Amino acid sequence: MPYVNVKITREGATAAQKAEIIAGVTDLLVRVLDKNPATTFVLIDEVALEDWGVGGVPTEEYRRTPR
Repeated sequence: MPYVNVKITREGATAAQKAEIIAGVTDLLVRVLDKNPATTFVLIDEVALEDWGVGGVPTEEYRRTPR
């Protein structure tokens, strides 16, 4: 009974996009690990952008930094 928690920033992901993520993650676990899709759980958490950081800085600052 796999449980996958996907965290994304809260930036307007649509219900259709979330459904595609859920279907894709489920399909991956079915194909790779032969898991039963009926008992595969996928949870999407949306996190406020100001609550997410990358490389020691808030995400908005990280995005402004040239790479």
